[in-house]
Amino acid sequence: MMQIVVDRKVGTIEQRAKLFRGFADPSRLSILGALCGEPLVVHELVERTGLSQPNVSNHLRCLLECGLVNSDRDGRFIRYRISSARIATLLSDVDALLDVVAGGVEACDNYRGR
Repeated sequence: MMQIVVDRKVGTIEQRAKLFRGFADPSRLSILGALCGEPLVVHELVERTGLSQPNVSNHLRCLLECGLVNSDRDGRFIRYRISSARIATLLSDVDALLDVVAGGVEACDNYRGR
């Protein structure tokens, strides 16, 4: 199994690919982007993302299981938040990278329609 060593931490290529699959869905990215601003409950995520309530709930379950978001009870609601400030940093870094490579990404046919 191929490994990458960065800052004395070891992660497999497969682990990295699995993490990026978590970010690869537009709905999950929309939810994570909304949560970067502040913790939110489901109906607030529905309002901010334009996604349906069942869609938000299903993606939150996935994000929770993968450790990308955490939840806290807030009265009768559950408030969701990103699990690490590094997620917000990663999304910001992706936007900065897109400033450089967006033309190539847009022109790439390898991932169209997936």
